Amino acid sequence: MTTPSVLICLAPGSEEMEAVTVIDVMVRAGFTVTVASAAPDGDLTIVCSRGVRLLADIPLVQVADNEFDCIVLPGGVEGATCLGDSALVVEMLKQQQCDQKWVAAICAAPALVLEKNGLFPDAYKSCHPAFIEQIPEAKRNTRRVMNDKDHKLITSQGPGSALEFAVEIVLTLAGKEKAAEVVAPMTVIPNLNYDKKFAVL
Repeated sequence: MTTPSVLICLAPGSEEMEAVTVIDVMVRAGFTVTVASAAPDGDLTIVCSRGVRLLADIPLVQVADNEFDCIVLPGGVEGATCLGDSALVVEMLKQQQCDQKWVAAICAAPALVLEKNGLFPDAYKSCHPAFIEQIPEAKRNTRRVMNDKDHKLITSQGPGSALEFAVEIVLTLAGKEKAAEVVAPMTVIPNLNYDKKFAVL
């Protein structure tokens, strides 16, 4: 099995808990991880929603033609708005859909990036409760993490569900054994239901 590749898109105002949790869990899983800046000026230093500074690996434009098994969109209102306004991000997501590869979006991103740009119109989506009404009622889901396997879309609610969201990405790209391997040493609390899913607690 080839090593899964994951792109995490950052923008000014991205939610830092969501971004760092996904980055950390992908690294723990041994995936090839690229953290790219979608800042309009290409700045690699991203000031996140609570003022935490994260350093991206590369400007998004430099990896726009690369193939990734999953593109991840953190939330944060300002960050998700920036991603949703980026023609480059939108085109990369359209190409990802065309290639039948995965997209994962959390918090405000399902509404402010995907729904805003008419992406994944037939997929079920979860998102932050403050933005759930922006998802059409017929496609709205209130699960902490929603995996619409038919449309290769994973969505989630917010910072508190970021760990579950990240592990769902691992489970989807690399299977139960890899997910269990990642979760086991993290002393994940039982009420996250990983014990039922992975039988490791």
